[in-house]
Parts: sequence; structure tokens; C-alpha cells
Amino acid sequence: MAVIRNPILRGFNPDPAFCRVGDDYYIATSTFEWYPGVQIHHSRDLVNWRMICRPLDRASQLDMRGNPDSCGVWAPALTYADGLFWLIYTDVKRRLGNFKDTHNYLVTAPSIEGPWSDPVYMNSSGFDPSLFHDDDGRKWFVNMVWDHRRRRSSFDGILLQEYSPQEKCLVGPIKNIFKGSPLGLVEGPHLWRRNGWYYLTVAEGGTSYNHAVTMARSKSLDGPYELHPDVHLLTSKDAPDAPLQRAGHGVYVETSAGEVFHTHLCSRPLPGSRRSPLGRETAIQRVIWGDDDWLYLAHGGQVPAVEVQGPELPPYPFPPEPERHDFDDEKLPSEFQWLRTPDWGRLFSLSARTGHLRLYGRESIGSWFEQALVARRQTEWSYTAETSVDFNPETYQQLAGLICYYDRARFHYLAVSADDEGRRVLQVISCLGDTQDSLMTYMLDNDLPLPVDGPIHLGVDVHLADLQFRWSMDGVNWKPIGPSLDASILSDEAGPGAHGSFTGAFVGMAAHDLTGRALPADFDFFVYRNADDRD
Repeated sequence: MAVIRNPILRGFNPDPAFCRVGDDYYIATSTFEWYPGVQIHHSRDLVNWRMICRPLDRASQLDMRGNPDSCGVWAPALTYADGLFWLIYTDVKRRLGNFKDTHNYLVTAPSIEGPWSDPVYMNSSGFDPSLFHDDDGRKWFVNMVWDHRRRRSSFDGILLQEYSPQEKCLVGPIKNIFKGSPLGLVEGPHLWRRNGWYYLTVAEGGTSYNHAVTMARSKSLDGPYELHPDVHLLTSKDAPDAPLQRAGHGVYVETSAGEVFHTHLCSRPLPGSRRSPLGRETAIQRVIWGDDDWLYLAHGGQVPAVEVQGPELPPYPFPPEPERHDFDDEKLPSEFQWLRTPDWGRLFSLSARTGHLRLYGRESIGSWFEQALVARRQTEWSYTAETSVDFNPETYQQLAGLICYYDRARFHYLAVSADDEGRRVLQVISCLGDTQDSLMTYMLDNDLPLPVDGPIHLGVDVHLADLQFRWSMDGVNWKPIGPSLDASILSDEAGPGAHGSFTGAFVGMAAHDLTGRALPADFDFFVYRNADDRD
């Protein structure tokens, strides 16, 4: 029998919603400020997974210009009923301070690939919404409710309200059905029905090292809900040495053969540290129904396992993703995303210069509106990446190159720019993330002079917490540039910490033009290669 090796979705893929349609399984994960919104992954054996679409891909569905770091799309919920896929999501416009602006929407599609509808607005009372399709055909919307007064806790329970597909809005009374366990910080609700019980799983403890999946049930949809005998179905909060940390927030699914599994998010901190550049990833655990009609981990206890017995399904592997992209097509390779804006044509083009990705320099690296940065997830602790950029800056206000990025306060940037006389130079720029207003540090004593024109090859090697940039004129003879840098700052736990940061490390290409002239930078290829074994 096949073995599921966790995490199944490696690199920044948190808040996994789980959905089965016939023989097909889908997981939707959060994308926060990265565009297009929501990643949907497909499998037929629960072992092998492939990202197949990002459904929120136009302005009518999602426009995150102005959204702060770690805002945007939180905790999507994917279900299937009545011949449609139903996708619920939050667009978070503010997260710091007492208030949160959290707008919840619904889109539907007849096929997982779309076309996905324009959104229906649901409410703004809190985040992490989901939709429950009851056996009688009625539909119920649940989300956590945010209490800005903070008299007890800002996480004030789980709200329930009916959704009317005919009226395309929420209708009827609103009821707070579950206040959570003593662990607190209740969020991420998902409902299902079995053997006369309504079951509710929620995330609790905050999405750091006290995270957990808490389970409750009731004979009535609107409660009262009693807690699981162990309170938490799974958690790593009391197992600091477990390989999968920060475990929580997931969904239950049953296979056609009656086997049962539960997704959850997790993180893999760098060895000997509490920093996870890979962000929160997705894992699956085999679960079983006890004689008491409660779920339990099949291997016992509450701590999630790295290796899990897979289902009795035929293997369904996918071809590996290519390591090199030469930008020969007029569509951005699926591994890559950009930041916030639906108007991607102002950021990049794959047709302006054949065989190149052209980035149009836009606003600064601190911008929450329009930044030309195209990147992909880091998926293992160690990797190597390379690109080649053809860029002729006229002023020090124009720069383009290879970037290792978490957010506007945490990045390392190997950039081609110009000096005071307009001569091309190579710079290493870091922002170390001590606060959200951290200043950049130039890591070279003197910028490195470059030839007047011609492409420059840029590379980076990351091994655990060590990050080393390199450069070359021909892509064969490489030279290191700058000191070894701290890759661990590109993590949730750095800067304001895991309760204030929710994405993961990316590596990619960037162009910035602070003059407003949108000077283009042409990238000939991009290579990303994991240097780790799957451990």
C-alpha cells in the first residue's frame, strides 16, 4: 500500500480545505497577497498532488492593491454540491490593531478549471468562512467573529447563518454556535454530518506553535456543541521535537471506500531553530472513527505523523515540474505568482521580447499597490536558483535582478542598478525584518562595476539558514558576491512573529523604477532546483 509522505504540499500552502468529487480529490490553500488568488491542487491517490488552477484571476473577483503584507486571501473553503464547486474566501484589507476588515465572498463553477463566477458578497464579521450543505438541501455559512473590543478575546466564537442560493445572500438569524475550548483563538470552522451528529472542526491556539485542530459535535446544527474527549484531534503543541510543528486548521474527507483522512497545516522549522522559511505547508493524516463516534488519529495520540498509510487507491503520479523555464510561451509558468494587482499587463509581458519575461519597473519594493515582482515558492530547506537579466539602468533609482522575498521588510536582493554617474553596478540589498519599517542595508562595501551592456547572470544558493548570492557574465564561470546572508529571516517567525506573518519564502525576479518611467528588464530564463532529499 502506498505511503503518504508529509507535507504533501511543500512550501507556503496553508489552511487546506479538502474536497472529494467522485474519484478526484482537491485541496484549496490560502495565497494571501499573492495573485491570482487561491491555489487548488488535484490528486486521485492522496499521495501525488498537482496544482491545477488559481480561480481568483480577475479584478471583479479579487483586487488586493493596498492590502498590507499577509492580508488578502485567507482560508478558502472548497465544497461540491448541486453540480457546482463552491469556493468561499476572505479578502482581508486590514489585520493590525483592534480592527480587522475581512470581506467574505462566494464564487462557483461547473468544473474545477472554471469558468468561475463573479463573487457574491456574504459578510464582513470575521474571517475563515466555510459553507455547509446539509442533507435537506439547505446551505449554512459559518465564520469566526472578530471582537474589536478585546474584552475577553478578539476570537469570539463561530457564527452560523443560512445562505439562500436563490436570493444570493445570507438570510435569517445569526447565532454564535461555538465559543471554542479553553485553548482559545477559535477560527477555521468546518461542518459535516454523520450518523445523526453535526460535527465541527476548528483551528485553535493561534497559527504558531500552540496550533491545534479542535473537534466538537451536536445533535442540533445550532448547538450546543460538546468537545471531543481529548479536545484536540491533532496538535504538536506538546511535542516540541516533532518534525511537523504548528499543526492545525484542516478538513475531514471520506474516500469512496470509506477510508477517512484529515488535512491540516504544519511547518518544518529549520533544524535547531523556531523559524520556518517554507511557511505553513499542507499535510494529511489517516483518521479512524472510534466506537464513541469520535475521530482519532489512526496511529494514536495527537501528534501528526510524517509517514501515513495511504488509501487503497491505484497510484496516480504526475510528471515532475520542470526545473528550467525559458519563457517561450505567452503564459506565465504555473509555479509563478505576483503581488496584489489584477492588472498584470502593467507588470510583465511574455510577448514584448520573444523568449523573455519582461518586467516593467514599477513602484518600490515596499509598495502595497503595484510592484513588478514575479516569484515562486521555496519548497525545501535548500535550493539553488539562477536567472539572466538584460537591463540598462540610467539612474540609481532603477534596479532589477534576483530576489529572495518574504515581504516588504524581509528580503535579500541581488540587483543590477546604476551609480551616481549612471554606470551599471551590481548591488546586494537586504532588509532584515526587525520591524515592519526596517531600513534596507547595502551589504557590499562598494557596488561591483559591470560592463556597459549585455545580460548578467545571477544566482543564489540556499542551504538551511545560509544564503549566498553569485554572479556571472556567461552563466558558466560564477563568482560569489557579498557575505553569507541569513535565510531564516524569510519566515513567519522572524520580524513581528508567527502571529503577525502568514506566508513563506519566495525566490524570483524583480524590477523597480522609482522615476516612474517603467524601464523594462528582460529575463531570459529562470532555474529552480531543490538541493534536499525529501526528508
